[in-house]
Amino acid sequence: MPDVLAEDALLIERPTDGVLVLQLNRPEKFNALATPFLQRIADVLTEADADVSVRVAILTGSEKCFAAGADIGELQRSDDTDPIEGPRFQACRSIRAFAKPLLCAVEGFCLGAGAELMLCGDIVIAGDGARIGQPETNLGIIPGAGGTAILPRLVGRSLAMKMVLTGEAIDAEQAMRTGLVADVVAKGSALPASLELATKLAGRAQDALQAAKASILDYEKLDLNAHLLAERHRFVVLLGSADKAEGVTAFLQKRKPVWSGS
Repeated sequence: MPDVLAEDALLIERPTDGVLVLQLNRPEKFNALATPFLQRIADVLTEADADVSVRVAILTGSEKCFAAGADIGELQRSDDTDPIEGPRFQACRSIRAFAKPLLCAVEGFCLGAGAELMLCGDIVIAGDGARIGQPETNLGIIPGAGGTAILPRLVGRSLAMKMVLTGEAIDAEQAMRTGLVADVVAKGSALPASLELATKLAGRAQDALQAAKASILDYEKLDLNAHLLAERHRFVVLLGSADKAEGVTAFLQKRKPVWSGS
């Protein structure tokens, strides 16, 4: 029988204005990402997307483990009759569709489905000693939620091939050198560092941040000419925004802008 997901498997906090923190809390399972768990994360982020009081979200785990992979029991019960675009696929797609900045604070093991959840984030801050990998080939399968599609777009073909084909993890420093991670901080400091950055982002012009995120992510699906055109379109739309007018006025008046978000 499938495990029952406890209510406290996902801890939700608002530590400061505009910032939502989702903490994976299944220590006995090393934060294994069973499908109901992914669905809960997706549901909370979907609600947060529609909540104007949430401006930035953070995903994190424990100091020992972000998430060590999929739920092995669930994987054992799965076979080739599983739907291609089933609940798990839809949950991951929903998480990637979160329009606001999504930070990942990573400590310890971040493997398999955990690494693919991390790939849904926009900025990753890792604690020293974190290990990131796609070990699915050790089990006779491949990554199924971005480990062969998104990972090579971030770290390049050769390293992605090595990580996936060998199943071997890389450390936080190598992850930063290859662009998978934005910053490496002292062990145990990934969440505080992410909170500091999230607070800074929450105080910036939200329409601009969301447009910038959407435009950057267009690199995954548009060629350069189409991407440049889409970027220009978003730029022109923002020229007519209240925040653009406020930003320029505040700059000329040498004061801090007061963003309206519209």
